[in-house]
Amino acid sequence: MYRVIDERDLDETGVSADAALAIYREMVRARRFDERALALQRRGWMSGYPPFRGQEATQVGAVRAMAGDDWLVPTYRSNAAQIARGVPMSDLLLFRRGHAEFRSNHDRPVFPQAVPIATQLPHAVGVGMAADYRDDDNAVLCLFGDGATSEGDFHEAVNFAGVFDAPVVFLCENNGWAISMPAERQTASPTIAEKADAYGIDGERVDGNDPLAVRDVVAAALEQARAGEPVLVESLTYRQGAHTTSDDPSRYREDAPEFPEWRTADPVERYEAYLIEQGLLDAETCEAIRAGAGDAVDRAVGRAEAVSDPSAGEVFDHVYDTLPPELERQKRELLTQTDGEGEARPSSDGATGTDGDGETTADEE
Repeated sequence: MYRVIDERDLDETGVSADAALAIYREMVRARRFDERALALQRRGWMSGYPPFRGQEATQVGAVRAMAGDDWLVPTYRSNAAQIARGVPMSDLLLFRRGHAEFRSNHDRPVFPQAVPIATQLPHAVGVGMAADYRDDDNAVLCLFGDGATSEGDFHEAVNFAGVFDAPVVFLCENNGWAISMPAERQTASPTIAEKADAYGIDGERVDGNDPLAVRDVVAAALEQARAGEPVLVESLTYRQGAHTTSDDPSRYREDAPEFPEWRTADPVERYEAYLIEQGLLDAETCEAIRAGAGDAVDRAVGRAEAVSDPSAGEVFDHVYDTLPPELERQKRELLTQTDGEGEARPSSDGATGTDGDGETTADEE
């Protein structure tokens, strides 16, 4: 099924005016975060960064469909989703600066973002199966890109979910590219959504640049998952920028497959135009929201910069409960070489907020 909602008036969507504006604020804030993070990387503030420009509607729309106790299992490009879910932007920046721990106290269950491709999918199924065994009434939303569907972890996870009726929604952000590999070179299947048929679960497709459509489809999928019927949702979106800051898309996009305009259009601009048409936004309000987003990002950067750099020895501290002797020896050797850099850094507890670094996002619905 393929759904587009911004062709309808807002009062036909079941989304309140306040909620529709909250989605816009979150998309604008995510866009500003992405722009600032990219600029920070370019001046050496962090070693690498994966831009998500063009995917804000999918991520924010999906998160707005979640219940308070649902689990979010993100991938490395899911910054907009994490921000919308309440993860402080300063936490996300600190992660890119080499800090191993999330020290914020946001009150909604969010996994740390997964950098290896598709490894978070089996984890998401495990969380869902645990919730099922405990009779918890919550579901799991797991985000990943189209490239992850070429990994064995994807097939294993979806198969387990189907067999064990895990309450999981697999949300594939099909942005057209797995680094330089177009989707048509990854699979002969006409769609990713129809891969669900092989595992006995339902598959859906949605216009990923329409946050209201994504919200609608994901909300229905989460309810279905809570009833013991996992769902695979393919969100058709487009990565406007590079795969990461070490990528040069001009080297492979010259002969790129053509996408329709609705898929490559800027989702923030498109949604803004829709809300203006619906009478909910004007130029002055748009400017105020953009200014507020910029201020919130500035505060997040300031909080991240106030935290001391992690020590060299911390690379050993978050894999094993008890460090094996060989790694203990390597840690001592490293700390000796770094001449005292292994001293414990100050806690960052005071450097992060509980409201996404100063931008309150209430659940108006």
